[in-house]
Amino acid sequence: MSTGVTGHLRWYIFLTRKALGSRLVTFRIHDSLRLVEEDIQLIKVDGPRRRVYIKLSNEDRMKEMLRYTNRTCEYKHDKGEISQVRVEIAGMGTKRIRIAGLPREVKEATIKESLYKYGEIVNIRDETWAAVYKYKVFNGIRKVEIKLKRHMPSHLNIAGNEALIFYDGQPPTCYPCNEPGLQHVD
Repeated sequence: MSTGVTGHLRWYIFLTRKALGSRLVTFRIHDSLRLVEEDIQLIKVDGPRRRVYIKLSNEDRMKEMLRYTNRTCEYKHDKGEISQVRVEIAGMGTKRIRIAGLPREVKEATIKESLYKYGEIVNIRDETWAAVYKYKVFNGIRKVEIKLKRHMPSHLNIAGNEALIFYDGQPPTCYPCNEPGLQHVD
Protein backbone atom coordinates (compact mmCIF):
# COMPACT_ATOMS: atom_id res chain seq x y z
CA MET A 1 0.00 0.00 0.00
CA SER A 2 1.53 3.33 -0.94
CA THR A 3 1.06 6.51 1.03
CA GLY A 4 1.02 10.07 -0.22
CA VAL A 5 4.59 10.71 0.94
CA THR A 6 6.81 12.49 -1.55
CA GLY A 7 10.22 11.14 -2.45
CA HIS A 8 9.55 7.43 -2.19
CA LEU A 9 6.90 4.83 -1.50
CA ARG A 10 6.38 3.31 1.90
CA TRP A 11 5.17 -0.26 2.22
CA TYR A 12 3.53 -2.04 5.12
CA ILE A 13 3.26 -5.70 5.93
CA PHE A 14 1.70 -7.26 8.96
CA LEU A 15 2.20 -10.43 10.90
CA THR A 16 -0.57 -12.19 12.77
CA ARG A 17 -0.59 -15.09 15.16
CA LYS A 18 -2.53 -16.46 18.12
CA ALA A 19 -0.51 -15.09 21.02
CA LEU A 20 1.70 -12.20 20.10
CA GLY A 21 3.89 -10.66 22.76
CA SER A 22 6.10 -7.65 22.09
CA ARG A 23 9.05 -9.21 23.94
CA LEU A 24 11.81 -10.22 21.53
CA VAL A 25 9.64 -9.34 18.49
CA THR A 26 12.45 -7.41 16.82
CA PHE A 27 14.84 -10.32 17.15
CA ARG A 28 12.22 -12.69 15.74
CA ILE A 29 11.64 -10.32 12.79
CA HIS A 30 15.36 -10.32 12.04
CA ASP A 31 15.66 -14.11 12.31
CA SER A 32 12.44 -15.03 10.47
CA LEU A 33 12.17 -12.34 7.80
CA ARG A 34 15.86 -11.53 7.25
CA LEU A 35 15.16 -7.82 7.37
CA VAL A 36 17.98 -5.42 8.22
CA GLU A 37 17.61 -2.00 9.82
CA GLU A 38 17.84 -0.20 6.44
CA ASP A 39 14.75 -2.15 5.23
CA ILE A 40 12.55 -1.01 8.12
CA GLN A 41 11.08 2.42 8.78
CA LEU A 42 8.69 1.47 11.59
CA ILE A 43 7.68 -1.50 13.74
CA LYS A 44 4.34 -1.24 15.53
CA VAL A 45 2.97 -3.95 17.82
CA ASP A 46 -0.84 -4.01 18.01
CA GLY A 47 -1.38 -6.23 21.05
CA PRO A 48 -5.20 -6.32 21.10
CA ARG A 49 -5.32 -7.43 17.45
CA ARG A 50 -2.25 -9.66 17.88
CA ARG A 51 -0.45 -8.10 14.92
CA VAL A 52 2.90 -6.55 14.17
CA TYR A 53 3.02 -3.87 11.46
CA ILE A 54 6.34 -3.31 9.70
CA LYS A 55 6.74 -0.31 7.42
CA LEU A 56 9.33 -1.18 4.78
CA SER A 57 11.38 1.33 2.85
CA ASN A 58 10.71 -0.03 -0.64
CA GLU A 59 8.36 -2.23 -2.63
CA ASP A 60 11.04 -4.51 -4.11
CA ARG A 61 12.25 -5.53 -0.65
CA MET A 62 8.67 -6.18 0.43
CA LYS A 63 8.01 -8.43 -2.61
CA GLU A 64 11.30 -10.25 -2.07
CA MET A 65 10.43 -10.86 1.60
CA LEU A 66 6.93 -12.14 0.70
CA ARG A 67 8.45 -14.54 -1.87
CA TYR A 68 11.13 -15.70 0.56
CA THR A 69 8.62 -16.46 3.33
CA ASN A 70 5.88 -17.74 1.00
CA ARG A 71 3.61 -15.52 3.14
CA THR A 72 4.18 -17.52 6.31
CA CYS A 73 6.92 -17.98 8.89
CA GLU A 74 7.44 -19.55 12.29
CA TYR A 75 7.57 -17.68 15.59
CA LYS A 76 9.44 -19.48 18.37
CA HIS A 77 8.18 -18.61 21.86
CA ASP A 78 10.47 -18.34 24.88
CA LYS A 79 9.35 -21.79 26.10
CA GLY A 80 10.08 -23.42 22.71
CA GLU A 81 6.50 -23.53 21.37
CA ILE A 82 6.30 -22.69 17.67
CA SER A 83 3.43 -20.74 16.10
CA GLN A 84 2.77 -20.24 12.40
CA VAL A 85 2.58 -16.55 11.47
CA ARG A 86 0.90 -15.14 8.35
CA VAL A 87 2.88 -12.48 6.51
CA GLU A 88 0.65 -10.17 4.47
CA ILE A 89 0.50 -6.74 2.92
CA ALA A 90 -1.43 -4.43 5.24
CA GLY A 91 -4.51 -2.58 4.06
CA MET A 92 -6.61 -4.00 1.28
CA GLY A 93 -3.46 -5.11 -0.52
CA THR A 94 -3.30 -8.15 -2.73
CA LYS A 95 -6.12 -10.64 -2.25
CA ARG A 96 -6.63 -14.10 -3.60
CA ILE A 97 -10.25 -14.32 -4.61
CA ARG A 98 -12.16 -17.35 -5.81
CA ILE A 99 -14.88 -17.13 -8.44
CA ALA A 100 -17.46 -19.91 -8.80
CA GLY A 101 -20.15 -20.25 -11.44
CA LEU A 102 -18.18 -19.40 -14.56
CA PRO A 103 -17.93 -21.90 -17.40
CA ARG A 104 -14.40 -22.61 -18.54
CA GLU A 105 -15.20 -20.93 -21.87
CA VAL A 106 -15.30 -17.49 -20.23
CA LYS A 107 -12.04 -15.89 -21.34
CA GLU A 108 -9.47 -14.38 -18.98
CA ALA A 109 -9.84 -11.01 -20.75
CA THR A 110 -13.58 -11.01 -19.98
CA ILE A 111 -12.92 -11.70 -16.29
CA LYS A 112 -10.31 -8.91 -16.18
CA GLU A 113 -12.76 -6.49 -17.82
CA SER A 114 -15.45 -7.37 -15.28
CA LEU A 115 -13.15 -6.93 -12.28
CA TYR A 116 -11.02 -3.92 -13.32
CA LYS A 117 -13.01 -1.43 -11.21
CA TYR A 118 -12.16 -3.41 -8.06
CA GLY A 119 -8.41 -3.42 -8.61
CA GLU A 120 -5.46 -4.50 -10.71
CA ILE A 121 -5.53 -8.16 -11.75
CA VAL A 122 -2.18 -9.83 -11.11
CA ASN A 123 -2.99 -13.40 -12.10
CA ILE A 124 -5.91 -15.66 -13.06
CA ARG A 125 -5.70 -19.44 -12.78
CA ASP A 126 -8.04 -22.40 -12.92
CA GLU A 127 -8.37 -24.28 -9.66
CA THR A 128 -8.08 -28.04 -9.98
CA TRP A 129 -9.20 -30.97 -7.88
CA ALA A 130 -6.52 -32.20 -5.50
CA ALA A 131 -4.66 -35.37 -6.43
CA VAL A 132 -6.54 -37.32 -3.70
CA TYR A 133 -9.67 -37.05 -5.88
CA LYS A 134 -7.91 -39.03 -8.64
CA TYR A 135 -8.48 -36.53 -11.48
CA LYS A 136 -6.50 -33.31 -11.22
CA VAL A 137 -8.81 -31.35 -13.55
CA PHE A 138 -10.60 -27.98 -13.47
CA ASN A 139 -13.12 -27.86 -10.60
CA GLY A 140 -15.14 -24.84 -11.74
CA ILE A 141 -13.34 -22.26 -9.57
CA ARG A 142 -11.19 -19.46 -10.97
CA LYS A 143 -8.50 -18.16 -8.63
CA VAL A 144 -7.74 -14.48 -9.14
CA GLU A 145 -4.93 -12.55 -7.49
CA ILE A 146 -5.93 -8.88 -7.41
CA LYS A 147 -4.48 -5.71 -5.90
CA LEU A 148 -7.78 -4.75 -4.36
CA LYS A 149 -8.69 -1.06 -4.28
CA ARG A 150 -12.27 -1.58 -3.08
CA HIS A 151 -14.24 -4.51 -1.73
CA MET A 152 -16.10 -6.75 -4.13
CA PRO A 153 -19.72 -7.87 -3.79
CA SER A 154 -20.46 -11.53 -3.13
CA HIS A 155 -21.79 -12.03 -6.65
CA LEU A 156 -21.36 -10.44 -10.08
CA ASN A 157 -22.71 -11.00 -13.55
CA ILE A 158 -19.75 -11.95 -15.72
CA ALA A 159 -20.44 -12.69 -19.38
CA GLY A 160 -24.09 -13.49 -18.59
CA ASN A 161 -23.18 -15.86 -15.74
CA GLU A 162 -24.03 -15.31 -12.09
CA ALA A 163 -20.57 -15.63 -10.51
CA LEU A 164 -20.05 -16.07 -6.77
CA ILE A 165 -17.08 -14.13 -5.39
CA PHE A 166 -15.39 -14.93 -2.11
CA TYR A 167 -12.15 -14.00 -0.33
CA ASP A 168 -10.79 -13.55 3.19
CA GLY A 169 -11.93 -10.28 4.75
CA GLN A 170 -14.80 -9.77 2.29
CA PRO A 171 -17.67 -7.90 3.94
CA PRO A 172 -21.04 -9.68 3.64
CA THR A 173 -23.42 -8.28 1.03
CA CYS A 174 -27.15 -8.72 0.44
CA TYR A 175 -27.73 -11.23 -2.34
CA PRO A 176 -30.58 -9.41 -4.20
CA CYS A 177 -29.13 -5.88 -4.00
CA ASN A 178 -25.37 -6.46 -3.39
CA GLU A 179 -25.33 -3.74 -0.70
CA PRO A 180 -22.76 -4.29 2.06
CA GLY A 181 -23.98 -5.06 5.57
CA LEU A 182 -27.50 -6.02 4.51
CA GLN A 183 -28.88 -9.50 4.80
CA HIS A 184 -31.88 -10.65 2.78
CA VAL A 185 -34.55 -12.50 4.74
CA ASP A 186 -37.41 -14.30 2.98
